[in-house]
Amino acid sequence: MMPRLLINHRSMLGLLASGLLTMGSAGLVLGDDGHHERRGHGEHDGWIRSRADVSPVTNTTYGKECGSCHMAYQPGLLPAQDWAAIMSPEALAKHYGDDATLSDALRQEIAGYLSANGAERASGNRSRAFAAGSTGSVGQGDALPRITQTRYFLRKHDEIPARLVTSNPKVGSFSQCNNCHRGAADGVFNEHQVDIPGHGPWED
Repeated sequence: MMPRLLINHRSMLGLLASGLLTMGSAGLVLGDDGHHERRGHGEHDGWIRSRADVSPVTNTTYGKECGSCHMAYQPGLLPAQDWAAIMSPEALAKHYGDDATLSDALRQEIAGYLSANGAERASGNRSRAFAAGSTGSVGQGDALPRITQTRYFLRKHDEIPARLVTSNPKVGSFSQCNNCHRGAADGVFNEHQVDIPGHGPWED
């Protein structure tokens, strides 16, 4: 009986070792948010997709109208009061240097969607961080609110050299989230999935 038991134990150890080697070769790590992902220099498709940490855009009209010019930013990236300011008829007529005037019906639909799902009303931790302090953007005066000027955004990006973003023709500005956050369009802003063009992954 003893030899058979030894063989069984050795078989089990062999299976365990094989399983650990398989996991190691896949390059899996456990992210800050508790989700598995692949860390490396590959494209976004090379990673195991993480769960969205900001609720993705669900309004088709908003995604089509605003996404035709720039990334359709998730409502959870700004408080409702900021979205209301951005979506006023006067603000749309001078929308960050462009005329983004909409019909009243479209404007009301999009404004209602954004306000109803603003940062302070979203369920994700990251959205709640954007809503913290409830003042939206800082240092703006009479200018329109900007996601890139919220306290949370500034704190999360304060160590990134401007040369990697504003002086990088493949990025352009900090507002071009999807140029570095490969999952931005899906609401994934996990820092371990940042890949800055010409630089590579960013480690905070």
